[in-house]
Parts: sequence; C-alpha cells; structure tokens
Amino acid sequence: TELGVPRVRTAAHAAEALAMIAEHPPDFALLDIGLDSGTSFEVADRLDALKIPYAFVTGYSADIALMSRFHGKPVLTKPFLRDELEAVLRAVPEPRDVA
Repeated sequence: TELGVPRVRTAAHAAEALAMIAEHPPDFALLDIGLDSGTSFEVADRLDALKIPYAFVTGYSADIALMSRFHGKPVLTKPFLRDELEAVLRAVPEPRDVA
C-alpha cells in the first residue's frame, strides 16, 4: 500500500487464490512460486486466461528454470528491494489491486 496499491489481498494456497480471482479478479498479482501445497502455476494459468498481468516471486533460482512456459513474465528474486517491486508495479496499467 505504501507504493500506491489501493487494495492488497493474500492467499496461502492456490485454491484460495483461484477462489479470490473468481470472486473479484485483481488488476495485478504477485505469485510466490513455492506454496505450502505446491506451486502457483495453476494460478498463473488462470491469470493468463483472464489476461491479468502478474509477476512471480521466488527465493530459489531452481524455480525460475521450471518456468519455461511462463517465459517473459517478470520475476522478483527474494530478497528483493523495494525499488525492484516498485518497478514491476509501475509497469502495470492503473488501477491495480494486488492479490
């Protein structure tokens, strides 16, 4: 919110994120690749189908190699700097809502 995002929602599991998207699609999403119950790739697939922009977040360089089907999507590697997050958010058309 400090970067001007009006609303931020979080989900710990892919199923929860998919339900949130169905209820109220975001304008943009940050997807942590590694979730407690797997990955966020199915969420990315849904966002792609809806043409909703997103960026991946990961702490593991090996995750990036797994993402060949998501080539060209922004990736923030943890720990990332505020400036890096801000640059990704600036590339998203207004308004934006992070899920």
